[in-house]
Amino acid sequence: MGKFLLMLVFAFTIFSCGTDTDEGNFVVGSDYLAINNKVVMIDTLTVEMSTINFDSLITSGQSRILIGNYDDPILGKVKSNSYFQLSASSYALNNSGSDTETVNFVFDSISMILKYDNYYYGDTTQVQKFDIHRLTQKVKPNKDDDSFYNNSTLTYSDESLGTVSYKPRPIEKDSINIKMSKDFGEALFQKIKKREITGLDNLTEYLKGLVLVPSSSNSSSVIGFHTATSKVRMYYSKYQGDTDADSFFIDFLMSNTATQFNSISLDKTGTIIQNLPVSTSKLSSSLTNKQGFIQSGSGVACRIDFPNIKQLKNISSNGAIVDAQMFIKPVNNSYSNKYPLADSLKVYVGDNLNRISGSLLNAAGAAVYGTLSQKSDEFNENIGYTIPLGSFLQKEMLKASDSRSSLILTLPGISKSVNRLVLGDQKHPENKILIKIYYLSY
Repeated sequence: MGKFLLMLVFAFTIFSCGTDTDEGNFVVGSDYLAINNKVVMIDTLTVEMSTINFDSLITSGQSRILIGNYDDPILGKVKSNSYFQLSASSYALNNSGSDTETVNFVFDSISMILKYDNYYYGDTTQVQKFDIHRLTQKVKPNKDDDSFYNNSTLTYSDESLGTVSYKPRPIEKDSINIKMSKDFGEALFQKIKKREITGLDNLTEYLKGLVLVPSSSNSSSVIGFHTATSKVRMYYSKYQGDTDADSFFIDFLMSNTATQFNSISLDKTGTIIQNLPVSTSKLSSSLTNKQGFIQSGSGVACRIDFPNIKQLKNISSNGAIVDAQMFIKPVNNSYSNKYPLADSLKVYVGDNLNRISGSLLNAAGAAVYGTLSQKSDEFNENIGYTIPLGSFLQKEMLKASDSRSSLILTLPGISKSVNRLVLGDQKHPENKILIKIYYLSY
């Protein structure tokens, strides 16, 4: 009874501020605020779930080097290569002003220093390996815009300029250091020493860029590194015979975030979503064990439809949805310490071709997120994401046209992470969607 009265007061508060009916809200005057008005709770609305795959995601400009690979036990083989250009902090050797002094400078070594940014996904207890390769193609987008995408690739040399096998410590350790090819470093040093490289244009003409490629034979995790603080450092010194030489260095930075991008792939062969169709279609949860899927980086997302929403208008000649919530649950045993649950879901509004029109908004115009509840219970029944839908369903119910909007669920950071999520649909035996709609008849 307390809930009923609260919802009734809430309904009256909303309607006293009503706007145009096309926007899903309308005015109820004081004549309608009679005691015989009632709010009913509906929990039987049909909810359809499916999995979709975006055509591409922009992965440039994300300020994260994402490198690694792992075998997802549900969705397949995930891999991320990272491409970038370099720019030097200085294009001149350290000297006191005399050009002849540079003759005595000699190359010492060159290394890549990668700074962790605390992002990781997968099993970080296993050794991961990757190589550094030199690009043979200019870092230039293939499309008319200036962006690179998760399916963008550039050609690179087979020769490895440096290899590292390491056990990731993304939280505990500050950085990793990869020793690079002495021949590569010596050649670059001589170009600068001879003043053949004096600026960025010379550098990119000689060195188009680099790519980090994980080993195909070792799959365990994907790790994030800072672009702003990672670098290639070239050491050199002044030759002084048998005496100790002063050591100097030049840093080559990854400062141009527009040309740094991650190429993220998902090999779905043999998985439950191997028949995932093109980006304008969908794969029903009835064909995937009553489950929907999200996988950041590769563009896999979950779609929610409400095919019978307009039938709610038949409940009464005058009525409105005053509140609604959907509780959507991750499937038991699909998440763990290696594959943790995200704290929230990003919710978009899409059309029948999966084209996104914008974020899901509440009546006040603020973006709506799915918020994770992890209250402990024996059967994980309280673990899931709550999404408020009142304003959205009210608009859908009142649409004059036959078109319907769907909800598209992704994870935050979809363009710079590889997290995944498995969700149960309305008919899932253990983790089914729950929906509650509060409908006011007046």
